[in-house]
Amino acid sequence: MPARFVLTALAAAACAVVSVADDPKPATAGTVNPILGDEKKPATIGSIDRKDPAIDALIPKDAKIEVLAGGFKWCEGTVWDKRQNRLLFSDIPNNMVYEWSERGGLKEFLKPSGYTGTAKFEGAEPGSNGLQFDAHGNLVLCQHGDRRVARLQAGKFVTLADKYTGKRLNSPNDLVFAANGDLYFTDPPYGLPKAMEDPAKELDFQGVYRLKPNGELTLLTKEMSRPNGIALSPDGKTLYVANSDPDKAVWVAFQVKDDGTLVTPGKVIHDATADVKANPDKGLPDGMKVDAKGNLFATAVNGLYVFDPHGKLIGRIVTNDKTANCAFGDDGSTLYLAANDKLTRVKTTTKGLGF
Repeated sequence: MPARFVLTALAAAACAVVSVADDPKPATAGTVNPILGDEKKPATIGSIDRKDPAIDALIPKDAKIEVLAGGFKWCEGTVWDKRQNRLLFSDIPNNMVYEWSERGGLKEFLKPSGYTGTAKFEGAEPGSNGLQFDAHGNLVLCQHGDRRVARLQAGKFVTLADKYTGKRLNSPNDLVFAANGDLYFTDPPYGLPKAMEDPAKELDFQGVYRLKPNGELTLLTKEMSRPNGIALSPDGKTLYVANSDPDKAVWVAFQVKDDGTLVTPGKVIHDATADVKANPDKGLPDGMKVDAKGNLFATAVNGLYVFDPHGKLIGRIVTNDKTANCAFGDDGSTLYLAANDKLTRVKTTTKGLGF
């Protein structure tokens, strides 16, 4: 059976001790059973908005948005675990990582996931946000409360990055690995109890960073006001970053140089500011993933926007709710979405990058 990790000590040290239980704990409190009716089929929500015929090659015409579980506070950080055939995702306010699988359903996986201190956390988002697996199969987490990027390895949290030029990071948010092992991540202020006005904020900007396998941390750009979701094109030559700012809700594409740094400024590929203004409290540009063909699946207002490799908006997966992140899973042709308080999925005819 897959292991459940429960953090027991050390708030901001390089390592935190973790105890390991044999079995994940079934998640019951605050969750709902999505199985409805005599046919034992998951409930469905929303619709597919087909703005261009090209979307039909990515999402089948009979596709439905299925609800797999609900009752969370704020779902984020979806990632597919190929080794264990399961999805992991963060519930940030609950300081929890859950796992979901077709066979085992919903279970607790990791708590606490992002804040490991003993003092009461005063903010709304203490937990982990973005999740990824490194080349060795270790889970790497953006930890809001601890203000670091950490690796879960052999029952311990190991800090990968928590400072830039001696100053603490804001609250790392999302991350993506390049083929050579370089780790790109964003650092907005959302995990700080008072965000931009928090007295503990040490950096006067919100950065996008590159962390090399040897531990070298490089600031790539500080031109974005709220860098959030992040993804790489299949050839690794374009880095996409979502800006979760209601006054400048855009996706920006940066050319990646041969040395792994960026050509700046980046190019805005789509501006959703008008959508945000027309739909307040329904979400902002957030997490995203790329398929094997270079199409970009990017969460935002009322669901997820689908862009072709040239940045053209060809359709939307409409959840009718603010939607924070997504991940391809199963054989690569299922797109899982963290839709506010729900975990949902959509079958696709394309496959995610890496499958």
